Amino acid sequence: MSEVNKMSVKQRSRLALNNDFLRSAVKFTTERLRSGKQQAAADHGHWDTWRERGRQIRLHTITNLDYYLNVFAENARANGVHVHFADTAEEAVTLSLQIAERKGAKSVVKSKSMVSEELHLNKALESIGIEAVETDLGEYIIQLADEAPSHIIIPAIHKNRHQIAELLSKEAGKTLPPDTSVLAGFVRNKLREKFLDADIGMTGCNFAIAETGSIVLFENEGNARMVTTLPKTQITLMGMERIIPSWSDLEVMATLLPRSATGQKLTVYMSGITGPRREQDGDGPEEMHVIIIDNGRSLQLGDPEFQELLHCIRCGACLNACPVYRQIGGHAYGGTYSGPIGAVLTPALKKNVAEWDDIANASSLCGACYEACPVKIPLHDMLVYLRRRKVEAGLGNKAEGAAMKGFASVMGSSRKYRRAIRLGKLGQKLIVRDGEIRTKIGPLKGWNSYRVTPSLPKESFRDRWPTLEQEMSQRLHKMDAEVESRLKQILNERKEGGKKI
Repeated sequence: MSEVNKMSVKQRSRLALNNDFLRSAVKFTTERLRSGKQQAAADHGHWDTWRERGRQIRLHTITNLDYYLNVFAENARANGVHVHFADTAEEAVTLSLQIAERKGAKSVVKSKSMVSEELHLNKALESIGIEAVETDLGEYIIQLADEAPSHIIIPAIHKNRHQIAELLSKEAGKTLPPDTSVLAGFVRNKLREKFLDADIGMTGCNFAIAETGSIVLFENEGNARMVTTLPKTQITLMGMERIIPSWSDLEVMATLLPRSATGQKLTVYMSGITGPRREQDGDGPEEMHVIIIDNGRSLQLGDPEFQELLHCIRCGACLNACPVYRQIGGHAYGGTYSGPIGAVLTPALKKNVAEWDDIANASSLCGACYEACPVKIPLHDMLVYLRRRKVEAGLGNKAEGAAMKGFASVMGSSRKYRRAIRLGKLGQKLIVRDGEIRTKIGPLKGWNSYRVTPSLPKESFRDRWPTLEQEMSQRLHKMDAEVESRLKQILNERKEGGKKI
């Protein structure tokens, strides 16, 4: 584990907050993605109806996950696919390495896959002498930088073209200008060689279709098409929850995912793959493997608080909406998955509250993630459940626990409350300046590092209430007299045949 990953979320967040470029780059891009998503949803119309359709599909599928996994596996095997099940990350890596060694592979080209990042598969392949090359542009950039993705959809969201030019210049052995067309052209030419030489193509899986045993890939660059057609062997890494029952269900997901992720009506490429190459096919792999991975996912099944985590379609919309992520980026979360989904998914998959207990605090609990989620996952509620479980496990902050008990005691007694307010007014005189408390001590340190605490007023609302109540009574009495006078006037006018009301 690197020194950065040994830090707490708060420590990593401080590093991010001190990086002005990272903050501006992440904020700019997430704002653009969020605005695009909102516009795409508005243009489509009836967005909440589609969200509910998506939620129902995911709810039904995950509730019957064992059935649909078996149907998928049977149909995929009937199509000539080798289907493997891996309970742990270690098993998934072992299966991948065994396939690669059996094929005598020297190189692997990979399309974008968060599951691959979750397994740290690149390092495992390199450890046995196999070159692993990311072919998604963002993933290729962060692979050269030896970094993890900072965003589910846009891995290199935290880098600008000058930084990218520097990385690619080292790879090219010459200076490349920070011109996006030049940089993209260099990567395109470089990767074409890798596609042609690769022994194995490795992909993730956006959705698996149970009724036909097919996998579906969404992408914008065309690299996944190359990965799944040129190498003779294909390995698809599939999280066990990535399944849906039918192609008709895919219509809903193909509507929700691209609009939620990038604001696009459709991704540029949507590939459906049903088995290896047949005799009449012009291209495609001769051998195809699908590795269905658990790695902690089944632990959420049957859990009323966390089963909906498995509904996630990895669109990244919750990251773009989160006020915390938009300030600190993805690396501050310390795991493969960042943002609100990462703050819940990482501890849930790891089942290690002791290591990941602080990540649930990286949220304002504003609920923006739920509003953005295309399948209505209540991530803000789950973050509260995680915090509760942390306390129940005896890992809560003892000082905070004592403070909350004291707060409950004071708020439960009017006598104690009045006494505490009086003591507070006396005590604050030492630190109040111009009606504000700016001192950075004790529990005020974190708050006052970025804002100020208002002082307690000389007269509280409770103290003012008798006077306010008297003023209100007088106003109501006056109002009643005015209303009564007006009604009398109206009645008199009617009797006299005056104007009609």
